Amino acid sequence: MTTSIRPPLRRIVALNARTGVLLLLVFGVVRIGLVLQANVTGTYQAVSIVFLAMIALPWVLLTREGRRDIGLVRPSRWRWVIPAAAAGAASAILVHLVATMLWGSTTSSPFVYISLSYANVPAALEDGDRLVFFIIFAIIGMLFSPIGEEVLYRGLAHEALATRWGTRGAALIDAGAFAFTHLAHFGLVFIAGAWAFLPLPAVFWVAAMFLASLMFYGFRKLTGSLGGAIVAHAGFNLAMNWVIFYVVLV
Repeated sequence: MTTSIRPPLRRIVALNARTGVLLLLVFGVVRIGLVLQANVTGTYQAVSIVFLAMIALPWVLLTREGRRDIGLVRPSRWRWVIPAAAAGAASAILVHLVATMLWGSTTSSPFVYISLSYANVPAALEDGDRLVFFIIFAIIGMLFSPIGEEVLYRGLAHEALATRWGTRGAALIDAGAFAFTHLAHFGLVFIAGAWAFLPLPAVFWVAAMFLASLMFYGFRKLTGSLGGAIVAHAGFNLAMNWVIFYVVLV
């Protein structure tokens, strides 16, 4: 798939398994480091830069044909777009319900802990303010990470890995990498000025992210476009923010 790479870069990079693994490692390590730092400082602007870099990568590395090959096209089966959003939202609500059954409203529940990272949100929210903050966080959550992560994990890295391990193998590998990086968001936690690792909640969270990742890829296949994966991911983040603002932060 050398022709997928822009001509000036073809001598130094190829869309192959080595490139796929390298992309997952580099973006994963940088993202984990920045998220862990943000858990301490409460400032996530640098993490958004990582997502923007993920979004820009296909336009830096790939030709128009290469971008089409990784799924940056309009959906060919639009009937699956709304189900993608609904499935993403339903999976987030299911994650919260199961976690609540297991750990209640404690910081061992992923969305409860993640809500603590919303440092700019007042402790007491009036209904009007709640709606405003929900809309702001929902819009951010439906743009930066869904587009960036799907372009990288279900797009560029996936197609690179598939050259060696096939589409099923690539889907499992990029889902595993996606799930592991989310340990920085929950599992390895910073509470009351100290770090802690929550073994069982971490396993639950990684498993949930792994299955969500496979679902996102499934909707890429069903829609014939990365748009399906992005919409499913955005649906997950929308529902997660609804849970945080209307269930957790009450």
